[in-house]
Amino acid sequence: MATTEHARTSRLRAWMLEGLSDMARHQQGPPAEPEPAHKGQRWWRVMCLTGVDYFSTLGYQPGIAALAAGLLSPVATIVLVIVTLAGALPVYRRVAEESPRGEGSIAMLERLLSFWKGKLFVLTLLGFAATDFLITITLSAADASTHLVENPHLTDVLHDKQLLITLLLVALLGAVFLKGFLEAIGVAVVLVGIYLTLNVVVVVVGLWHVAAAAHVVTDWTSALTTEHGNVIAMVGVALLVFPKLALGLSGFETGVAVMPHVEGDPDDTEEKPTGRIRDTKKLLTTAAVIMSVFLIATSFITTVLIPEKEFESGGQANGRALAYLAHEYLGNFFGTVYDVSTIAILWFAGASAMAGLLNLMPRYLPRYGMAPHWARAVRPMVIVFTLVAFLVTWIFDADVDAQGGAYATGVLVLISSAAIAVTIAARKAGQRNWTIAFAVISAIFLYTTVVNVIERPDGVKIGACFIAGIILVSLLSRLARAFELRVTSVTMDDMAERFVRDVASRRIRFIANEPDNRDKAEYRDKIEQIRHDNDVPTPEDFVFVEVTVLDPSEFEAGLNVRGEVLHGRYRVLTLESSSIPNALAALLLHVRDTTGCTPHIYFEWTEGSPFANFLRFFLFGQGEVAPVTREVLREAEPDRARRPRVHVG
Repeated sequence: MATTEHARTSRLRAWMLEGLSDMARHQQGPPAEPEPAHKGQRWWRVMCLTGVDYFSTLGYQPGIAALAAGLLSPVATIVLVIVTLAGALPVYRRVAEESPRGEGSIAMLERLLSFWKGKLFVLTLLGFAATDFLITITLSAADASTHLVENPHLTDVLHDKQLLITLLLVALLGAVFLKGFLEAIGVAVVLVGIYLTLNVVVVVVGLWHVAAAAHVVTDWTSALTTEHGNVIAMVGVALLVFPKLALGLSGFETGVAVMPHVEGDPDDTEEKPTGRIRDTKKLLTTAAVIMSVFLIATSFITTVLIPEKEFESGGQANGRALAYLAHEYLGNFFGTVYDVSTIAILWFAGASAMAGLLNLMPRYLPRYGMAPHWARAVRPMVIVFTLVAFLVTWIFDADVDAQGGAYATGVLVLISSAAIAVTIAARKAGQRNWTIAFAVISAIFLYTTVVNVIERPDGVKIGACFIAGIILVSLLSRLARAFELRVTSVTMDDMAERFVRDVASRRIRFIANEPDNRDKAEYRDKIEQIRHDNDVPTPEDFVFVEVTVLDPSEFEAGLNVRGEVLHGRYRVLTLESSSIPNALAALLLHVRDTTGCTPHIYFEWTEGSPFANFLRFFLFGQGEVAPVTREVLREAEPDRARRPRVHVG
């Protein structure tokens, strides 16, 4: 019985840890060689992959705009479109130039900062990115359930079951990824094609009804004049409510993330993927123009044709304004088809967001040593993300309007970071006019972000929770992996190899030395101290090993070893690494494997508190070197007979 239970547990564990995300497979550990630039799909097909996230916001954006701006919804939407075409679009076209492999603005900013401040900054942005993607999952599922519950054929049966339906949709999404998910661009093309076609029908019919009943426009303009007075006042109010409409800016970050899927020119190279960049700009521009047309048209027809009370919570147009028009003017059959199409694209938008999460996190955390080993497998991460989505759905009670603030916060923070990144890039390139333009755009997005946070703090609260969770888990993971052998490769120059071959004929003895003045007295005194502390016979000779710590926040890297002779007598191996103990352990194991001899290394005890020294090692790669080196060796080589010897005196 025990054997059977153990076999089941082993099979379950093997299934849970099997494989990696199809999108993130090449991102695990050190960055792998990218796919050749000329492979991929036509840009308009990849645009549909972005579109399941971007275009699906039509399912709820007109209703949210009506709630936020009321009669001013079309005017506020025009402001949104201007910001989209004159602000977000130029920013992300520049991001596409700067990160043609799909790294996005986070990677651009990562290159500007080093050490721990850079890592913490990236983790903060990852927290907001997680907010964006996870709220995309929960918001899309909530709006899909709204379309299902409010369908005239089902409303009596499914009344008051929206939360349960939303949870079931999120669970179904998680189940798909547990089984295994490949992003199907073909499915996205079909969904987007059908959805946009149905929306064209709804918009055309809506405009026809507006033209047929001209009084609705007159009534609307009269109400606007009565409420706001003049055009200048209307524009002023529209600018003030604009941050509440920021959901309409979603999709640009996804557009850059899918860039590696875009087919470039046959002569493209990874260093200069001209065709891929050009076609990605086409993708971004076309998607923005299509969405802008739909945003203006849908905000206009929904505002003038739908009674204001229907947009409020409990109203038939709440979260489903276009579906309301589809049922009202085209009949319940067409309306039901529209509902099914909307539910499908909203659900697939959640799938795209889940794939984005599984692609984004492995892009950074493994390189930082801030992800546990099981985080490299897709299924445990799917379970984590699904449970978090359950929690968010429960907290917001599957309310589309309530989640709008959190979604907008994630979107705006990422767009603001992208604007800042391209401003810095333009300044470094000496492009004065572009620097000024991008700086103005950055200021607009920063203002919008701040206003959104002030008016709807739920978004930044959720984002802060994700940031705190990511940083806490990352630091705990790095702590748990502190004694791993992090060196990916060891390369020795000719002089270093000559030193090792020479001492291998006798007994390999290294002295770990912290370089100070590097004068003759330093090395002479060090040898005498080691001989005295460890009772080493006088005839034995030594090779010094000195490690210089570069960026202690880095986790994995290759190790280059250089040999030099100082003062005509003392042989020294110099290494550069993020951690002294890991570099020494990697050198010892490399020497053992290349010579077949067991090397010995000698240390002196470090003064000070052991706990303080461990913190110095964890944060700065130094501290109590001897015991940590021994612990790294113990984890890397479980066989004591083959383990290099560590001596401390």
